[in-house]
Amino acid sequence: MTVSNPSRQSILCPNCRKLISRDEPVCPYCNTSRPGTWWKTNAWTRRLAQTDLPVRIIIYTNLALFVISLLFNRWAPGMSANPLVFFTPDNNSLFYLGATGTVPIDRYHRWWSLVSAGYLHGGLLHIFFNMMAFRQLSDLVVQAFGIYRLIIIYTVSGAVGFWVSYMAGVPFTIGASASVCGLIGAVLYYGKSRGGAFGQAIYKQIGIWAVAIFVFGFLVSGINNWGHGGGIAGGALVGFFLKYQEKHRETLTHKLLAAACAVITVGILCWALLTGAYFRFL
Repeated sequence: MTVSNPSRQSILCPNCRKLISRDEPVCPYCNTSRPGTWWKTNAWTRRLAQTDLPVRIIIYTNLALFVISLLFNRWAPGMSANPLVFFTPDNNSLFYLGATGTVPIDRYHRWWSLVSAGYLHGGLLHIFFNMMAFRQLSDLVVQAFGIYRLIIIYTVSGAVGFWVSYMAGVPFTIGASASVCGLIGAVLYYGKSRGGAFGQAIYKQIGIWAVAIFVFGFLVSGINNWGHGGGIAGGALVGFFLKYQEKHRETLTHKLLAAACAVITVGILCWALLTGAYFRFL
């Protein structure tokens, strides 16, 4: 007599990670449709959802674009002797790679720069503080919203922030701070909506971040406060529409939206690199 091994028919739901039967048409815990399909349970999907891989990819992409922007600089004799200049991309390099604002959009119709500008930075301190803030906030956003919604919030809120600054007449702007502020906006919505001692504590703590960003922006020239404000508003709106984990766990829709954001971003950055290299070196 042969006995089948029931464990072979059991899986962890790819969404809520509860033990269920592979044949379940709907997860009884989180209502995920057909949780046993191969593309929902493959190793890559699980690794993406359970690690900070997307967070590290975003950071590495920002660092890579920063290095490339330095390579795009037009060097003059003696420039390399000044370390501040050596690690500062010039405006031409940033324009080639997708800086945004009224100049790139109105004169050259570069609407795609609303996305690419979020991966460019003007110096070592600029990228260091943006990536440090992003890394710290990402853990909280993943906990509250999930990794796929983080990708959506980061992408959409960054574009919204730059669109707001464009509408306000900012001529030339770059930086991941619009997207970082989008994470701040999403967490502010989460803390306010969740309530309770935990929600209030988060709301107050992140609220201090938001106030500090605007105070810093008003005290230091060259800071795009419109982009910061637009990013916060965009992040709060995206968080409101997508909901957070305690209200609605991540679904296939969130994964598809995150994939669309990733594909659009990769396509735009590749276009920026190709066209930038063409106009810079040819």
